[in-house]
Amino acid sequence: MRELFVIGIGAGDPDQVTVQAIKAMNKADVFFVIGKGDEKQDLVDLRTGILAEHVTGPYRVVDIVDPPRDRTPSDYEGVVDVWHERRAALFEAEFASEPGVGAILVWGDPSLYDSTLRIVERVLARGNVSFDYSVIPGVTSVQSLAAQHRIVLNRIGEPVHVTTGRRLAEGLPDGVDNAVVMLDAHCTFTQVPGDDVQIWWGAYLGTPDEVLISGRLRDVEDEIQRVRAELRERKGWIMDTYLLRR
Repeated sequence: MRELFVIGIGAGDPDQVTVQAIKAMNKADVFFVIGKGDEKQDLVDLRTGILAEHVTGPYRVVDIVDPPRDRTPSDYEGVVDVWHERRAALFEAEFASEPGVGAILVWGDPSLYDSTLRIVERVLARGNVSFDYSVIPGVTSVQSLAAQHRIVLNRIGEPVHVTTGRRLAEGLPDGVDNAVVMLDAHCTFTQVPGDDVQIWWGAYLGTPDEVLISGRLRDVEDEIQRVRAELRERKGWIMDTYLLRR
């Protein structure tokens, strides 16, 4: 492979794919798609739909099965490092067998809680294949959350803290009144103290299954937990994001 595009494709809505991303997709000969099993087949279907809508020429799709990892490790960083190395080996093998231009479609934007760029750098560092690569930014689920709720992420002059459910469990840093939380598998917002917190929550943002709930945290936290559990049971997976504000 002589060139690779790492393309942010938004949160799932084909209309959120940028013109720059469409141009890059139409330069690719092959798309490398990481599959996460049958429970997320509809994510693969969304990617396929985006390709069908925006790519005009011939292309191929190479499916790469994501290696499993421990989701509740005692050594989180160590487990993720091993997982990234296994991913890099899989990508290296596929990159080496492709002579043309490749592309990886990344949900949201490659810069925000996504490992693709780290994997690409690992592949290059291994020294067995060589190629140039470019990064195309995309609309994040955070932007989609704000747009769908018709809100601004920060009040005037205030910062926004972006974190994960894992880190939220440790508490919000002092002075942080606006926090966007991603990758929260355990409804950690229920651990945030106080009666003065608002929440804007969204699941499957940018897709036909999108669900939005907002309000005073203490008033809607039980509803969010219930709806989230029902959605996950029905679909087998869930991706959600939310904003907390004091």
